[in-house]
Amino acid sequence: MTLILHAAMISDPGLVRTNNEDAAYAGDRLLAVADGIGGQPSGEVASDIAISTLAPLERSTGGQEPVAALRGAVEVANRRIREMAQSHPESEGMGTTVTALLLTGDEFAVVHAGDSRGYLLRDGALHQLTRDDTFVQELVDRGVLTPEEARYHPQRSLVTRAVQGAEVPPDTWTFPARAGDRLLLCSDGLSDYVEESLVRQALTGLADRYECAEQLVKLAHQAGAPDNVTVVIADLTPST
Repeated sequence: MTLILHAAMISDPGLVRTNNEDAAYAGDRLLAVADGIGGQPSGEVASDIAISTLAPLERSTGGQEPVAALRGAVEVANRRIREMAQSHPESEGMGTTVTALLLTGDEFAVVHAGDSRGYLLRDGALHQLTRDDTFVQELVDRGVLTPEEARYHPQRSLVTRAVQGAEVPPDTWTFPARAGDRLLLCSDGLSDYVEESLVRQALTGLADRYECAEQLVKLAHQAGAPDNVTVVIADLTPST
């Protein structure tokens, strides 16, 4: 059985910021979210580099295994960001998070660095696929903070790994795909401010992908939306 993704995407600047440093891709095989860091305009340049480098994988991996193709694309983006920062000193420190899923046959390959998240809704249960590369997540892992305390920690957005020009490899892995799966990729403008129970409620209660994406952005707005908010929602179905 051939599987295909049907996706919807919304990227919103939020209620506070005047620019949007997020970028995203929503295709039949590839889903990706990147959240730029380094400040205006460098962050949006970095996230755009990441997404534009990943996007060709929608059509072909060039004969590479999916995980290797994702890792290679991130390495290229990393090099381009380093070269951009070297040629434009005002962009020093620019970088981006990246979370991307590539569907091949009945399997997803994943690449991840930073705190943009991937979620899987399967059989009504919501699973967080990614682990945040953040200072507060390290404190949670060590038992210093509870997950609830981490949500309100003043340094919750301090990213410990990103695509930022340094030789820091991203995490990669695979997991099986199943018809009926619903995927959510999002920037921390959603996950930092909207409770997971409300995210699950929207994903399970709204069949229309775009309507569901709109509801998630609305929930972020209701929480104050101080950051850019980007959501990609995709349903996995048999190809017709």
